[in-house]
Amino acid sequence: MKSLQIQRFDFLLALYIACIAISELMGAKTFPIATIGTFHLSASVAIFVVPLIYSVNDIITEVFGKDRARSVVRSGLFMVALFMLFSAFATWLPSTPRFAKINPAYVTVFALSVRIAASSLTAFAVGEFLDVLIFARLRQRFGSKKLWLRTNISNFVSQFLDTTLFMFLAFYSLNVPFLANVSFLFGLILPYWLLKCFMSVIETPLVYLGVTWLKKEEK
Repeated sequence: MKSLQIQRFDFLLALYIACIAISELMGAKTFPIATIGTFHLSASVAIFVVPLIYSVNDIITEVFGKDRARSVVRSGLFMVALFMLFSAFATWLPSTPRFAKINPAYVTVFALSVRIAASSLTAFAVGEFLDVLIFARLRQRFGSKKLWLRTNISNFVSQFLDTTLFMFLAFYSLNVPFLANVSFLFGLILPYWLLKCFMSVIETPLVYLGVTWLKKEEK
């Protein structure tokens, strides 16, 4: 039935925004992965959706070009900013007596610190725009060939910058020597970035499926 049809680009855009919302809303939770000696490797639950955000970017860039992809990124940034502002407003409002018992939990979940929220928004913006730029440049060089290579190179580079920028902005301490900061932060950055790269590789077939699926509707 026509009334139940969904345009494929609309679905991808909705998926993109949903993944952003999931990463912002639920990404604070971490889970254990492995223990190597005294080193505990863990990751945010957002690891399952962040690479998918970049994959959707690549699909849109492949089919519609970098200008359309940049428009989608800008839309995503506005949604993140709106989410941050409304979270601050909603947690600032006083609660009714009926809601008072669970209000502290509500505030804990939604009241993100200004520094963490600003770091997330900045890193997301830089990483997303860089991903579109690198993917578009690689497409100019390789044409429509080697989609798997173009996708993963753009994802690896942009996600490394995204992760590094976020960790430094969010957790760099001015009261700690520079080398100690670098040692601590890269202990967080490298495992998390490698996990993102691993997820990007796993999701590569989804990029192929997404490009083929979207092109069919465009034709």
